[in-house]
Amino acid sequence: MKLKLHIWRQKSTQDKGKMVTYDVDDIEEDMSFLEMLDVLNEKLILNEEEPVAFDHDCREGICGACSLTINGIPHGPEKETTICQLHMRHFKDGDEIYVEPFRARAFPVLRDLVTDRTAFDRIMQAGGFVSANTGGIPDANAIPISKKDADLAMDNAACIGCGACVAACKNASAMLFVSAKVAQYAYLPQGQTERKRRVLNMVAQMDREGFGNCTNYYECEAVCPKGISVASIALMNRDFLRASLSEEKALDR
Repeated sequence: MKLKLHIWRQKSTQDKGKMVTYDVDDIEEDMSFLEMLDVLNEKLILNEEEPVAFDHDCREGICGACSLTINGIPHGPEKETTICQLHMRHFKDGDEIYVEPFRARAFPVLRDLVTDRTAFDRIMQAGGFVSANTGGIPDANAIPISKKDADLAMDNAACIGCGACVAACKNASAMLFVSAKVAQYAYLPQGQTERKRRVLNMVAQMDREGFGNCTNYYECEAVCPKGISVASIALMNRDFLRASLSEEKALDR
């Protein structure tokens, strides 16, 4: 398989950057997209050219590091698939493929296809935790939780924090990510102690990082590699409103 790649090259955050075209051949359909980029980089290194910088780690759809926009779609054309799980059989011989980093003010480009997504880390640090005594592992049935709530909590905990939701949103909103991290605790009894403080702190940090607001286009859900539902945003909004009203009443006293 032969391909024409248009790849974003940028030396640093201060550099303007530009699209550069590369031709690659001998690409096998069973290769992942990242393996195809490995082939390109091997070619560039042999020609004593600078290889393309891109993020990756587990290559198993778990870590969320492989955050690329393929032909304008975060993580590419396949539904609920990360870049490392996207295989070249989904492309045709002679295709032109445009590869860019995730675009958002809160995700500055560090080099080529690598973006700084530590804004997500700071949001998590603002409230994405549960205060609980450490010790021995409790019995599985020590805290009764309905299967429905357990499933909803696990569905949201599946979020890998890749940032595709931000890249797809015209407002660069992080509400799907934040709501998933809020909801994964909100459905569990262990998460009730900090429930109000958690949502207030995480939303406040999200705003400080410069992410936009949600306007319900559902683009975030469409590109999420783990299929996180926008219903989580509704839960977060309800929790935020209740927590804000409770805080106002406390200040009035």
